[in-house]
Amino acid sequence: MTGDRKSAHSSKLIAHRECRMIRHCSNPSAIIMLLIIIAFVFPIRTAMAVEKDWKQAIGPWQWSFPRDHGAHPEYRTEWWYFTGNLRDREGNQYGYQLTFFRQGLTLVAPWPDNPWSIRDVYLAHFAIVDRTSGKFWYYDQASRSGPGLAGAKLGNLDVWTLNWSAKMIGNTIHLKAHMDKMALDLEISPRKPRVFHGDNGLSTKGPNPGQASYYYSLTDLATKGWIQTELSKNYFAVTGISWFDQEFGSNVLGSDQVGWDWFGIHLSDGRDIMLFQLRKKDGTIEACSSGTIIEKDGSSRHLRQSEISLNVKEHWKSPKSGGTYPARWGIKIPSTGIDITLTPIVASQELVTEASTGVTYWEGAVTGSGISKGISVTVEGYAELTGYAGSLDRVF
Repeated sequence: MTGDRKSAHSSKLIAHRECRMIRHCSNPSAIIMLLIIIAFVFPIRTAMAVEKDWKQAIGPWQWSFPRDHGAHPEYRTEWWYFTGNLRDREGNQYGYQLTFFRQGLTLVAPWPDNPWSIRDVYLAHFAIVDRTSGKFWYYDQASRSGPGLAGAKLGNLDVWTLNWSAKMIGNTIHLKAHMDKMALDLEISPRKPRVFHGDNGLSTKGPNPGQASYYYSLTDLATKGWIQTELSKNYFAVTGISWFDQEFGSNVLGSDQVGWDWFGIHLSDGRDIMLFQLRKKDGTIEACSSGTIIEKDGSSRHLRQSEISLNVKEHWKSPKSGGTYPARWGIKIPSTGIDITLTPIVASQELVTEASTGVTYWEGAVTGSGISKGISVTVEGYAELTGYAGSLDRVF
């Protein structure tokens, strides 16, 4: 999504409201807003941090793992993004998204010793799509950290928002989410090394100082576990492939940028591709938009915007938001021998996140086919499209 999308989604997203934290309240969004106002208006030890007080994504980052799977609270915005393409035992296709955002409100909590004092807001999105039925379900929720309601630990991947979580134990990431009749319980394990996008993980989003994020991915994650949809009475077993992005930064979208298109794609020959294009309000593409090609052996190479041809062939209009989204793409990267076409497995994969980030965007499973190094390949993955149904200004 990236900042790329996600620096985007990434700043991926400021928390201006909370949703289901207090389920018995008739207006839980009002409660989170009240808590945020209290944090702003009655600080005892510090004022609300202004943008310049947060660390900026400028210059090289000294990566260290598992430390950098964990939180980076000195940066204002951070997210942990999981998407995947799954199949059940009968071969039916599904896609899932489970995303966690941390949005900093102040560098130091007003009452550091009080577990209810707000420093960060945590938001999360959860979606499943079923190709056979054509159904798409999603939920979003938000919370503050304490005591124990949400958080992101230092030193390793351990992030949660209410009863949704992602935790790394050894080399395996455990994902869990449950809401009403929809649930997910997956184990995902990397088959390729980490990939650092941009300049050793410094992913530029625009020309201004600090208009960037630190961004890495695990692009090829063997996946097994269980899901439940609103059409199934019980959990059922699935296997497949997942993709994990983590980004953190403090200053991403420029005033002249309206949104982005992001793709995380798996080719049947073992290659993976990450692409993002930042769209400007004048209809042009930000020059720093880029991508990464990841080979079967895990080696990778940065792709400049000039190497990528992304053509929209069809559109889909949302009956919910009225937004018109791309719905079929032709992607050519001549320097890599790639020429593919992608389509959504279900057209309607739009999220209207009124309970958390307040952003309306399209994120969904895609499929396709084409050519890679002269060989026919099939393709699957995920796409994220923002800025097609409302402004991102209040978020980033």
